[in-house]
Amino acid sequence: MRTAWLGFAAALILATVATAQPRQESYRIFQFPADAIPRIDGDPADWGAVGDGYVVDTTQLAADDGSSRRPDPASLTVRVRVGWVKGLNRLFFLYEAEDDHWDFAGLDLGGDIFELVVDGDRSGGPLIARFHPELASRPGATPGPLAMSDEDAWFGFQNIHAQNYHIFTPPGERDWAMAWGPQADWIKRLPFANAAYRYDFRPGGRGRLTLEFWITPFDLASPDGPGRSIETKLEEDKVIAMSWAVIDRDGPAARSGFWNLSDAHTMYGQASQLRAFRLMPRDPPPRLAADWRFTMIDRDRRIVAFRDESRGSVTGWHWDFGDGGTSTEQHPVHRYARPGKYVVVLRASGPGGSARLAKVWDVSFVADPPK
Repeated sequence: MRTAWLGFAAALILATVATAQPRQESYRIFQFPADAIPRIDGDPADWGAVGDGYVVDTTQLAADDGSSRRPDPASLTVRVRVGWVKGLNRLFFLYEAEDDHWDFAGLDLGGDIFELVVDGDRSGGPLIARFHPELASRPGATPGPLAMSDEDAWFGFQNIHAQNYHIFTPPGERDWAMAWGPQADWIKRLPFANAAYRYDFRPGGRGRLTLEFWITPFDLASPDGPGRSIETKLEEDKVIAMSWAVIDRDGPAARSGFWNLSDAHTMYGQASQLRAFRLMPRDPPPRLAADWRFTMIDRDRRIVAFRDESRGSVTGWHWDFGDGGTSTEQHPVHRYARPGKYVVVLRASGPGGSARLAKVWDVSFVADPPK
């Protein structure tokens, strides 16, 4: 039965793609270089290069009851930054908040929460079982041939094409998050997620919290496990759908705040109500840096294509292929006359100076260097 409903869910997703209306894009995701991936330790020092243009703060959150109320900065302030790394299907988050009352003494779904929803391929539509159009238990539902039970909606629909995380801030004696679906046993653990906190307050106290975490977005997160799931492929300039809400509880005698980045309260289960986020290219580096890659076009004839990937303002290139051959093309193709292991050097130059990068024996046609 579960497999059948997975197929139905996939069909529903495809139907939604054609009807979902694109939202105005207004948020950016910072690209970390591969040699500066944030360490998940609760220390924001790794995020120093992520400028204010990437910050989504409390001024962009509002109550979703139509009142347009904003959080009182004397009670709550929040700053969120999101990052990614080319080649990794991970979204990195730095959540920093100051609250006059941190509620985390319980062991249930109560307390302060950062609720995050991600729709990696912007398929839109409902992602929570209670919003399924064929759910038999919905008030006023008319039973039809595709009517779905609560159990089948949970195992065959919930969190599959988009994911909802209730992240406890802080968790206290709970796991760090409730991944709201049947994938909870694996989706919020390594190698698909990781989290770390720093704070020094007690339940009911005032203070500052730093939460650093990453998650893996999925185009299809199967309740049968990661082996049947499809990760969202993250690429430069790709737009994904995402939103979050900060649930601020200030004790039993005070009113709870539900401060939302989306205009709609039901964004927690309706992916079409999320915001658009763009995976940004690398910010310009402070100085010129040489870099390059290569592809073996014809291994038998030893023909290699080289591709310049230098950063900064580059106007000239000088390649030394290690066999006496050179080139001043940006992306040359070179044929090696003899087998061997070669040290290839690219010297990139521009108005700001020059830089070299050598790769030792990466271009190789033999197991050992010739004697």
